[in-house]
This record gives sequence, structure tokens and C-alpha cells, in this order.
Amino acid sequence: MSNRQNASLYTLNFTLNTSPIITGANCITKKKFTETHHTAPMQTHTPIQRSQWLLALASGLLLVLAFPKLDQGWMAWFALVPLVLAIRHADPRAGFILGWVTGSVHYLGLMYWTAYTMNAYGNVPLVQSVLVLLLFVAVLAVYTALFPLIVCRLCRKPWQLALLAPAVWVLLEWLRTWLFTGFPWELLGYSQYDHLWLIQMADLFGVPGISALIVFTNVALALAILGWAEKRWQGHLVSRKLPLRTGIIAGVLLLAATGYGILRLHAIDKQAAAGDRARIAVVQGNIDQAIKWDATFQVMTAVKYRTLSLQAAEQGADLIVWPETATPFYMFHDKLLTDMVLQGVTDSQKDFIIGSPAARTDGDAFINYNRAYLLSSDGKIAGQYDKVHLVPFGEYVPFKRWLPFVDKLVAQVGDFKAGRRGDTLVWKERPLGMLICYEIIFPDLARASVRNGAQLLINITNDAWFGRTSAAYQHFSMAVLRSVENRRFLVRAANTGISGFIDPGGRVLATSELYEDDTLTAGISMMTTRTLYSRWGDWPLVGACFLLTALIAGAQWRLRSEDGPRQANKRRWFKGR
Repeated sequence: MSNRQNASLYTLNFTLNTSPIITGANCITKKKFTETHHTAPMQTHTPIQRSQWLLALASGLLLVLAFPKLDQGWMAWFALVPLVLAIRHADPRAGFILGWVTGSVHYLGLMYWTAYTMNAYGNVPLVQSVLVLLLFVAVLAVYTALFPLIVCRLCRKPWQLALLAPAVWVLLEWLRTWLFTGFPWELLGYSQYDHLWLIQMADLFGVPGISALIVFTNVALALAILGWAEKRWQGHLVSRKLPLRTGIIAGVLLLAATGYGILRLHAIDKQAAAGDRARIAVVQGNIDQAIKWDATFQVMTAVKYRTLSLQAAEQGADLIVWPETATPFYMFHDKLLTDMVLQGVTDSQKDFIIGSPAARTDGDAFINYNRAYLLSSDGKIAGQYDKVHLVPFGEYVPFKRWLPFVDKLVAQVGDFKAGRRGDTLVWKERPLGMLICYEIIFPDLARASVRNGAQLLINITNDAWFGRTSAAYQHFSMAVLRSVENRRFLVRAANTGISGFIDPGGRVLATSELYEDDTLTAGISMMTTRTLYSRWGDWPLVGACFLLTALIAGAQWRLRSEDGPRQANKRRWFKGR
């Protein structure tokens, strides 16, 4: 090619990129044409910058600090701000990766104790325990990763982020509640369990409602930072008015939630004062998990619980509650040990709820249950409740074919069969809602018993598996929200703690210390009120969030489908000129 031809090509290229394009009376440059009419930014996989990694890590660390045992719940109100800033110009792929980093850090700090439990009490080697923990964390982190992926995909403009981010978060938390049997451990809203006025809204919208308010506040703060710094969200400049508007809305919502909480607490306290009263005791036997199932210690366990129960009877208790599997034997099968327990019941002349493994034969099969017996003061069975939501890898092993070594986690107690959802124990014509172990983290189970007439919630558990880790504190914190959602007193008996009582407003009336022999007695009221959440659960809020997300997603799809041919025509027209 000659020098003259090269010069001609260079001149043509320079002209196309800089010279005006005449279209009737208008004169615009190609650069201006592109900025004005290219409405959807190109999805290119730009590399993630170091600052973005650090921001994602920061969000994960802040989320860890917001939950027990560290209990810095106030940090949840800005914990997601770094993540939102990190994804402000990210494509969906980069958003997913950054969200996964945040989720991994968060869940590693939150769920670290699972490796300890598997290694200390499941006889799983430490290396395998850590690998299972990392796999567990990686799966849970996907829920967090989906949040920025969806946001980056659908929220092209800043106002869409403010509107859609809380809805997407609620839908993902709802998904985590039931997918693969569900594991809604410490959803974002639980971080506020000790903020009494704020959590009262749970009787309307449950924990997801609190989560939505937290996420909206985080987004409002992030938009304020972007607006102040004159930065862009997905290529669109954040105006000064939008942060002001979202900030005002967040403030109004917080004031409304607080005002509702103050008024609702006053009304619930009145109802509780007028309710039918009973004195209930919980017994914390403090039996070390390492010796709990050792046959040589079974008599000692039965004697200890009988002694502590007699102390509770002397304190005037009408009903005495033992923890989950308080009897390390099969009640009514092992005659000697069962007689020892029943002798204690008749000596105290009180009614009991006793957690015990149970079994029955079905042909050649031996079927186990995690059961709570209601025993009358004469030692007769007055009712029984079988645990409904069994613990994967603890009471049964899913995916045995692919995880054969995890059999060791349930070697002591075997596989269990689930009971019937919503069953109650009727004590002196008062239905009692039973929740065994981590059933307390599933709102629908508490709601099912309340809809079946339960006037009181009772949670019996064996948290000895957790040792002195933060898990016991996390487990107890979630029980607070079950009381508020359904406006019921909650009685909790735990083998090694934390045992205690929670009132319908979410106040913790009394708690035991970890790893101490203890009995606690409190006067509680039977409640019969039905809250909006007891009746409808998460469905109103989840339905609204799903509808909002679908509308914005549909609008985005229509814009893209219409914009594609339009942009193609414009490109062809430009080339023709």
C-alpha cells in the first residue's frame, strides 16, 4: 500500500471519529451520538480491581461483627455499603464473584463452629471437617453472590437500585429458608434481636421485613456516598436529589418502625398481664456430650435430672421442662432407667416435659424419633411430640452415596423419622407448641403450632454439640424473633445452655450460663392473640417483592428487545453515511 493510500485511510478514520455528521439541521459528533443513544452499557468482563476486592472483604467482616457472639448489630446498617460501592460499575459476572467473596467471609466467620462440632463430637478428622466447612460456606455464599448478580443485571439506574435491592434480598433469604430443606440460620434481620423497639415489626412482616429495612438503609447510604463524590452507578450519574429522597424515606421508615414498636409493646404487655398464668421451670442438666451416651454415666444423668427437678418443684413450678434427649436412653424401653425417671416425676407431684429418643419397630425396620413426652404428675404419658424438621448430617444423612464418611456424625443415635407438622402437647387444656433443637430457626413451624392453638412456645435443645463457640448464642438469638412474630412467651431448656424465658415482646426475662447445672423458674402467661404474621407468614412480603422484581425485570427485557433493532438500524445508518 502506498504512502498516499495510508494517508487517505488515516484522514478518513480521523474524519469519522471527530468531524460533525450532518443530519438535517442538527450537527453532532460521533462521540456525542454514542453517549446520547447508547442506552445500555456494553457487558464486557472488565477485570476486578484491588479496591473492589477490599470492599467486598470489608462487607463480609462487618456482617460477621453484626451477629452473636460479637453482637455489634448496629454495624448491619452499613455492612453492605462497601459491597454496593464495589459493584457500582461491575457487570453481573463480576458482581457474582464479589458477592461470593462477601458471603464466604461472612459465613466463614459465622459458621466456623461446624468444623469444631464435626471434629470434636462426630469423630470426623480435622482436615475433612475443615473441608466440609469450606464446602458448606461456599454453598451458603452463593445466596449472597446472587444478590449483586441480580442487582447488576436489573438495576441499570440508581433509582432502580434503591427500589429493587431490598426486594431481591428478601427473595434470596426466603429461598434459603426452604431450598434443600432450608437453612435460615442468622438471616440479616436477626442481627437486631436485641433492639427491642425495632423488632416489633416482626409480627407484621417477620424477619424478612427487618432485613428489607436494613438493606434499604444500606443502599440509601451507598447512594449518598456516590452522590456526594459525583460517582456513577452502572454508568449513570447519581443525582443529588436521589440520595436525599432515599435518605428521607429510610428515616421515615425507621421512625415508623420505632413508633410501631413502642405502641405495640405497650399493647402486648397489657394482654400478657391479663392472660392465664402458670409457673414453669426449666432444668439444665449440663451433661457433657462426650459422656452423654456412655452407658456407665446413664444412671448419673437420671439422678442429676431428678435432683434438679425436685429443686424446681420446691420453687413452685407447675410444669418442669427437660432439654432435648435429656434421657440418654429410650424411655419406656429401658425399664430400670425409665423407672428412675418416673419415680422422680411422682415424687415431685408435678407435670413434666421430657426430651428423649424413642423408637418403634416396623417389620424388620427399627424407626427412631426425637421425641418430647408430656408426663402427668402420676407418671403417665399425657402426650408426645416428634421432631418434624430433622438436622441434615445430624439426625439423618442426605446424599449418603456421595458423602460416605459423614455417617460418623450420626453414628451415636442413628437416622430419625420426622413427626407431624403443627402437632401440639395439650397441658391442662392449654395447647403447647413444641420446637425441638433447631426447629426454632424455622418460622413456619412456630406458626403452624400457633395456628393449631398453641398458647405457649417451648424449645428444648441440646447445644452441647456447639461447645463454647458462638453457635449457642446465635441459636438463642433467633428464638427471640419467634416470640415476637407470634406474640407468645417462649420457654427454652438446653442441656448445657443457654436456657431461659422470653416474653411476647422479645424481652429476655432470664437466662442460664453455659456449662452450669441450673434450674430457672418464671411465671408466664398463656396468649391467644393471632398476629398478621401468624396468619400469613412471609407470603405478603415475598409476594410483593416477587411482583416488584418481575415488573422491573420485564421492563428491562422489553427495553433490551426494543433497543436491539433500534441500535442495529442506527449503526447501519451511520455506516451508510
